[in-house]
Amino acid sequence: MAQDDDTPLPPIDPVAAPLAEPLRRALGERYLQYALSTIMHRALPDARDGLKPVHRRILFAMRELRLSSTGGFRKSAKISGDVMGNYHPHGDAAIYDAMARLAQDFNVRYPLVDGQGNFGNIDGDNPAAARYTEARMTACAEALLEGLAENAVDYRENYDGTLTEPIVLPAAFPNLLANGSSGIAVGMATNIPPHNLDELIDACVALIDRPDLSDDELVTLIPGPDFPTGGVIVEPRASIMEAYRTGRGAFRLRAKWEIEQLPRGLWQIVVTEIPFQVPKSRLIEKLAEVIQTRKVPLLADIRDESAEDVRIVLEPRAKTVDPELLMGMLFKNSDLETRFSLNMNVLIDGRTPRVCSLREVLRAFLDHRREVLLRRSQHRLDKIDHRLEVLEGFITAFLNLDRVIDIIRYDDTPRDALMREVWGRKVARAMNEADYVAPAPGEGELSEVQAEAILNMRLRSLRRLEEMELRRERDALMAERAGLEDLLASGNLQWQAITGQLREVQKQFGKGTELGRRRSQFAEAGSVEDVPMEAMIEREPITVVCSKMGWVRAMKGHIALDSELKFKDGDEGRFVFHAETTDKIVLFGSNGRFYTLLGVNLPGGRGMGEPVRLMVDLPNEAGIVDLFVHKAGGRMLVASNAGDGFIVPSDEVIAQTRGGKQVLNVRDDVRAAICRDVTGDHLAVVGDNRKLLVFALDELPEMARGKGVRLQKYKDGGLSDAMCVTWDMGLSWKDPAGRTRHEPDLTEWLGKRATAGRMAPRGFPRDNRFG
Repeated sequence: MAQDDDTPLPPIDPVAAPLAEPLRRALGERYLQYALSTIMHRALPDARDGLKPVHRRILFAMRELRLSSTGGFRKSAKISGDVMGNYHPHGDAAIYDAMARLAQDFNVRYPLVDGQGNFGNIDGDNPAAARYTEARMTACAEALLEGLAENAVDYRENYDGTLTEPIVLPAAFPNLLANGSSGIAVGMATNIPPHNLDELIDACVALIDRPDLSDDELVTLIPGPDFPTGGVIVEPRASIMEAYRTGRGAFRLRAKWEIEQLPRGLWQIVVTEIPFQVPKSRLIEKLAEVIQTRKVPLLADIRDESAEDVRIVLEPRAKTVDPELLMGMLFKNSDLETRFSLNMNVLIDGRTPRVCSLREVLRAFLDHRREVLLRRSQHRLDKIDHRLEVLEGFITAFLNLDRVIDIIRYDDTPRDALMREVWGRKVARAMNEADYVAPAPGEGELSEVQAEAILNMRLRSLRRLEEMELRRERDALMAERAGLEDLLASGNLQWQAITGQLREVQKQFGKGTELGRRRSQFAEAGSVEDVPMEAMIEREPITVVCSKMGWVRAMKGHIALDSELKFKDGDEGRFVFHAETTDKIVLFGSNGRFYTLLGVNLPGGRGMGEPVRLMVDLPNEAGIVDLFVHKAGGRMLVASNAGDGFIVPSDEVIAQTRGGKQVLNVRDDVRAAICRDVTGDHLAVVGDNRKLLVFALDELPEMARGKGVRLQKYKDGGLSDAMCVTWDMGLSWKDPAGRTRHEPDLTEWLGKRATAGRMAPRGFPRDNRFG
């Protein structure tokens, strides 16, 4: 019945009301729960089997589907569906992506899934949809699962409590290091490279024999990672050792290449192995960009001739090019060399995240293998005890066959009757026990298990031959049981058994097999990457031409500077000077920034050139103040139209990026206006008011960046021009008629920096510039 609007609401019970808590505490607790869930169930691998929950569940689901390495394939959609429905309540796309990665031999050193269909490629293409591909386990995956049926690990309920799943896999080999792992959690991450399984097993056996094995000896057995795509590791041994000792570091990895000779003395470079986790298509694009931007002028062309294997052909610009020099610059400017970071952050015992050393990770695996061995041995011992109990009942039945048949034939409850009967003396005689002692009252009776086994026995088993088989089986089980008891009681025997198991895995997946051979090699890095760019460029004369609208080009050779050149409609020439392909061309913008261009990278002179703003990030509102060839070791004067300036070393204006380098600080309506080479001993400045001032250069400071100091004082207007002069030679300029005028004595205009100066001499240009 609906409640009337006028009916008062019942009072709130303060006991039953929810307790309020501070928002900070509530968010902290909930975020901590999320962080722990991400760390333990998604991002970090377990140190024991090297797997994350999704990978573990995929392999377990494939085992439940009986997808052995020698059996048939099943649709990937079926596998991912079972994983999602039974164990992993997340998206099927994420599950399929994880499964597909386990099948990619260019991503996983020892694949755990055998894929049939399109599972992606080294170019970076994605796998086909799950409904088109099929999969089964590999022999490596079966080695990780071996022992699940023998109580080797603990199980837990799945997310809805209807099934159980293993907490960790038995893992017959150190999968964490063999296949590596990567992941990003909350506040922490992990990144572990793959290693060679043969070397890992040698190190494990060495640690079993000598627990105090030194780090040097350990790194001798495991010299470094072994990536699926091969490559050459050029990291120094000292760095590798430090990375393995601390659990943090990095490895420099280069592509593997060789020189292929061609007719007429020509040659080309062939890249046969590329760095790990570098998509080949992206690498080709990067190399093409290097050619387009002419960062490596010695490289002329690139071709991808890859089929099943990697074959990237690099053509040099000339046969006289040094291959080592060319590859050194390519390593520096492309993904032909990468750095793989090491961060061995793993879950110890499946609970505690910790950055571990190489020794600690191997120790965690060996301790897990010992626990697995003990549990499997105890499980086998229990099975043997159960079977021996049954065998004892069978032998009792054979020796007292008439009585057993009589009981079964006439008794209403044969099982209870069999259990009440005392069979001790006859069984003892049958076992030929010389030290037999007569059983006490109640002893020598059959157990419920023995009675049930006798009742379930087939009539054909009552022949004499079967009795002999039972005796042989009993004797063999007794011998095995004694061995298991010795094993459980002796630590040395346990480690010997683990060593034998590891050697069997080594025989199956070691260096003697195609899968187990080492792929990544080691080499010294060399110093070719430190070669300057100028050493790679063929030195040729050019004439640089830049128009008022900022279109720049390089004419071949040194043409006459007064030659007639063509420009776009409405445009005209502004800068024309001689240079060489090895020169650095410096552009000074009105925003106070210097930009650097390489002479070899300037567009050819057949057309009108290209806008310089496409080559450097010069803003549209900024103009070009000057364009010149860089002279190392010199000094330059830079000044703004407000009359502030300073001297800057020419080596300080070279920019390394398109964005340029800020040298003269300007703001508001002030803009850079002057850039001159510093020569002589005095500076002559003239303002828009036609006043000329000459002062000594040593009054100007030298710095790398700043606003500068006041050059000349103005009531209105600003700086028009400045020029360095030598006092003894005076000042020269061209008058409006083009005649050269000379003022030998500058005493009249000599003054201190930041003074107003005096009117310029008669005949000085009307534009207030020295020309």
